[in-house]
Amino acid sequence: MVQFAASIVLYKNNFIIINKVIESISSSNLDFCLYLIDNSPTNDLIKLKTDSRIIYIHNPSNPGFGAGHNIAFRDSIKNGIRYHFVINPDVYFENHVLNEMVHFMSSDKTIGMMMPKILNTDGTTQYLPKLLPTPLSILKRKFKFPKIFYNKFIKKYELRDIPTDMIYNAPVLSGCFTLFNTEALQEIGLYDDSFFMYFEDWDISRRMHQKYKTIYYPMVSITHEYESGANKNKKLFIIFIKSAFNFFNKWGWIFDNERIKLNKEALNQFK
Repeated sequence: MVQFAASIVLYKNNFIIINKVIESISSSNLDFCLYLIDNSPTNDLIKLKTDSRIIYIHNPSNPGFGAGHNIAFRDSIKNGIRYHFVINPDVYFENHVLNEMVHFMSSDKTIGMMMPKILNTDGTTQYLPKLLPTPLSILKRKFKFPKIFYNKFIKKYELRDIPTDMIYNAPVLSGCFTLFNTEALQEIGLYDDSFFMYFEDWDISRRMHQKYKTIYYPMVSITHEYESGANKNKKLFIIFIKSAFNFFNKWGWIFDNERIKLNKEALNQFK
């Protein structure tokens, strides 16, 4: 019986890098199935299907990151798979990570999604759990100015002063490596397809956080070869801006009482 599923959305990725994450997933001692949703124009990456547990789906219409993972989500739900990992193609990890995360989630039915500690390739921490953002939060984080105010802001917004080994309930989790409870997904809904890329993880985190715990679990860690494409590529930056407008149009720009409430509850955990 399949104990968890995982999905990776691909787009003209480097074959060697993808093999690295596939090997990480395959090293788990739990039974699994892996969905490779390939949004590339051609199906060259079909050669990655080297195992009966790998399901390759060519999806050249390229509807986006969330929409790609939704294909795999629906199949997991249809097949009664309780736990589903969303995994970026640029990560790698030790074989115990998936097992420990599934075990922890299975011990508490109130957990809807969770993420591990995310490390850079040099071993430093990526501060990815966050409070729910305001539009000003996005601007401050992008431009990091003025420095004197930015440092104070970012410590609070990205929860940087929290003890490194503390498990807690964060309003926003990163989509680079996330474990979902599929029963909770059926209740709150899948990724919002209107986000092509960026902010879809913040949106689903918020919807999940309204009804379930969204847990940061630093007892295990993975390495993420983070490139921050929106800061280097004009096309990706435009997509980022469109997604930001989509997010705040959906949840509120200035007046968002729920955001204030959920952020306050999150910070109260640490008092």
